[in-house]
Amino acid sequence: MNLQTTSEAAPMAAAPEESPEDLVARLARDGRAAQRVLARLSDTEKADALRAAASALRGAAPAILEANARDVVAGEEKGLTGAMLDRLRLDSARLVGIADAVEQVANLPDPVGQVIEATERPNGLKLSRVRIPIGLIGIIYESRPNVTADAAALCLRSGNAVLLRGGSEALHSNRAIRAAFATGLESVGIPASAIQLVPTQDRAVVGAMLTAAGLIDMIVPRGGKSLVARVQADARVPVLAHLDGICHTYIHSAADPEMAKQVALNAKMRRTGICGAMETLLLDTQFPASRDVVTALIESGCELRGDARARSLDSRILPAGEEDWDTEYLDAVLSVAVVDGLDAAMDHIAAHSSHHTDAIVTADDAAAERFLNEVDSAIVMVNASSQFADGGEFGLGAEIGIATGRLHARGPVALEGLTTYKWQVRGSGQTRP
Repeated sequence: MNLQTTSEAAPMAAAPEESPEDLVARLARDGRAAQRVLARLSDTEKADALRAAASALRGAAPAILEANARDVVAGEEKGLTGAMLDRLRLDSARLVGIADAVEQVANLPDPVGQVIEATERPNGLKLSRVRIPIGLIGIIYESRPNVTADAAALCLRSGNAVLLRGGSEALHSNRAIRAAFATGLESVGIPASAIQLVPTQDRAVVGAMLTAAGLIDMIVPRGGKSLVARVQADARVPVLAHLDGICHTYIHSAADPEMAKQVALNAKMRRTGICGAMETLLLDTQFPASRDVVTALIESGCELRGDARARSLDSRILPAGEEDWDTEYLDAVLSVAVVDGLDAAMDHIAAHSSHHTDAIVTADDAAAERFLNEVDSAIVMVNASSQFADGGEFGLGAEIGIATGRLHARGPVALEGLTTYKWQVRGSGQTRP
């Protein structure tokens, strides 16, 4: 099959006069049928399918990059921000990374069938709690075309079918990536409907997905605050998500000055448009090198907005408003506050963190342990950049997102986060008195 030709085709056509609800129901039924096929596959068969998909992605590289170039040009014409364009843009290296990530998922242990616990009751009943796929997962996302491959790989490896609804800004990229991925699956006998992409950008389809209880088993939104807020407000299907990535780095009084500077620079400026980027820097009043950290950030091209004490460190720091402490900038903008010790830092984090990722830089082991134990975020770090908040960096392979809630899964959601469990009971004729 010619991958370049396939990549430009719509993933599956909507029927004439088909309502958004009917479209979602049809796609969901097809996905659920494909999921029953996935549920029968062995570990080796699923891994081989993902390797075939990775090979197909590499083979379709020219078509995928051409499709992405069309999206980038359209994004520039629409006035997308630099951060949004960075998330959208693919090049040869990023595309290789996408294919490599699919192969890495293939190499991960299969969670399906793992026995979480096993017990035997006094009456001889043998009970096992076993991991199983969730079923059909709907993923609603913006900008990042790599999500198409990452989500497809993670869902397939964990035995789930997936219904993808990407943003209009990455329309051509998503179609090209999905087409190549589907070609790889079909080459080893897996139905392409295991990985579906909604064929229309009609916003009403999002609403239909959110209310498709009984057809879609879980929704994962990945995108801006307005998208996630809408999903969380309107969904009648369980949602796994984080709303904001308001990540803090606290430079403790006992921090090594050079480490503090390098961690702060990396946490903010490595990539400003990702959810793990630092958005607020907290400087201890007793830290002796605060001015050096501030200077390094400003000279790297970052705009700083600070409280009065922070502004006294450098005249180039702009005044921060109340809204700055609760803003996910996703850009080279950073809020800075000076705090009176560990308790004040943790109080600030408790008041303003989105419970995504918060970090401390310190050489004081006792302070580090208090921070780890008392900060209530999905990811808490010591002496490391918050940009490590990523499933791949955690050794989980590609992630489907970061969850900041307290139920089911928290932090980077990879294979285990895409499974549930069931109880298996084995008896020998027992009856209950």
